Amino acid sequence: MYLTQALHRAVQQAPGEPATIFDGRTRTWAECAERVARFAAALRALGVGSGDRVAILAHNSDVYHEFLLAVPWADAVAVPVNTRWSGPEIAFALRESGAAVLVVDDTFAPMVPELARHAPGFTVVRMGALPQDALDLEASIAGTAPVPDARRGGDAPAAIYYTGGTTGTPKGVVLSHANLLVSALGTAATEAFVLPGGRLLHAAPMFHLADGASWVARNVLGGTHVIVPGFTPAGVAKAIEEHQVTDTLLVPTMIQLLVDSPDAADYDLSSLRRLLYGASPISEAVLDRAAKRLPTAEFTQLYGMTELSPVTTVLTPADHAAPGLRRAAGRAAPHAEIRVVDAEDRDVPAGTVGEVVSRGAHVMLGYWNRPDETEQALRGGWMHTGDGGYLDENGYLFVVDRIKDMIVTGGENVYSVEVENVLAQHPAVAACAVIGVPDDTWGERVHAVVVLADGATVDADTLREHCARSIARYKAPRSVEFTAALPMSGAGKILKQELRARHWTGERRSVS
Repeated sequence: MYLTQALHRAVQQAPGEPATIFDGRTRTWAECAERVARFAAALRALGVGSGDRVAILAHNSDVYHEFLLAVPWADAVAVPVNTRWSGPEIAFALRESGAAVLVVDDTFAPMVPELARHAPGFTVVRMGALPQDALDLEASIAGTAPVPDARRGGDAPAAIYYTGGTTGTPKGVVLSHANLLVSALGTAATEAFVLPGGRLLHAAPMFHLADGASWVARNVLGGTHVIVPGFTPAGVAKAIEEHQVTDTLLVPTMIQLLVDSPDAADYDLSSLRRLLYGASPISEAVLDRAAKRLPTAEFTQLYGMTELSPVTTVLTPADHAAPGLRRAAGRAAPHAEIRVVDAEDRDVPAGTVGEVVSRGAHVMLGYWNRPDETEQALRGGWMHTGDGGYLDENGYLFVVDRIKDMIVTGGENVYSVEVENVLAQHPAVAACAVIGVPDDTWGERVHAVVVLADGATVDADTLREHCARSIARYKAPRSVEFTAALPMSGAGKILKQELRARHWTGERRSVS
């Protein structure tokens, strides 16, 4: 199994059909394959060898699609970088992964000098006009003879996706070709994924594996990728209408903005047949509004995590119509096995909350250069998700809490320790704790509880800006609560459950 397999099949079966539509430009599958082979040749000419890492820092585009195919074609490993991260976070990922090449677009090219200072050794390939001293990708594609496909596949690493880390630094999740294709094929077998031969809109960021899963499925099932640089309600609505999009994946925050925005209200969205969502649960109120605005669309929830490539359970359109199941995360996908276990990894009875674990060929190879953390996460052969949930008597999973100290805000994972480590560096902060609290827009928001140093004064905006200089802005606290003392256990541990209880009392679950 290899990711470029679908490209060869598309060229054989539908060479003249559109592969990508972006910014007024349409490229066929035959054109796509030719560009991918030349893109791979350009990488090889730069010295990229088997297993080398090639990173990309860019907004969504048709070139991003070609990058994801050209890297394995060149027998290398892709490293999609989170564009919402701060410079230090991006530099960390480049340095730790040992990226040999960084492909960058015009938006992020001004960051290159800073990144090179903190993560020296990579070659820059530019997708646009800047920086002028970097290799011009389009000139390289035009002027380089194509190379044969290395057909890298199977258990060989395909990509490293970085996620937040429990220790305060990001972790690189290593996924193989088999991991990604098993997840896509297994999810497609439910007939609740992207529609065969349809048009998939990429509005969620392509660096995120939630979007990446649908990208793999669209390649496998045939059809067209319609791509917008990023999410705006009007931009998504316009693309759906103009290009007759049949399916798309959005995080719940995006769905809410799409259906509630007056800027998107006048567009015809009746071509949409399948709306996939994931990364965080969706409220029933938003789901009701979305169903009214998008009456032709069926809804599918995909639950999982990057370490699971990323899908492990599916809540199908039929499940959405069943009373009481909208709050479920679905049932195990055909490629996955799930259990709910106690602290000793023993199964708990139906209806009892424990940790959700999963097993199957979709489970990651491990964390990049972190054998101890890999062993802990995959103990007993099961991926321990850190999510607290329960199974009902029919095998439906309900996620109700998080065992890991993690917040999901707008579909992005934030580990509290990441924020606390930065927040504590401010001279006005004597102690702090970061938790997730309910938020109507973001599902959860990052909330800081702060004890000030004696005689110190500081406001919430100042602390937020302090954090945003070191970590991604979405990780910085959206709200701050000042208190005289934090609740502590006898062992001196902050009792975050008490802090969380103030905000989650009366909620049916402790996550949003």
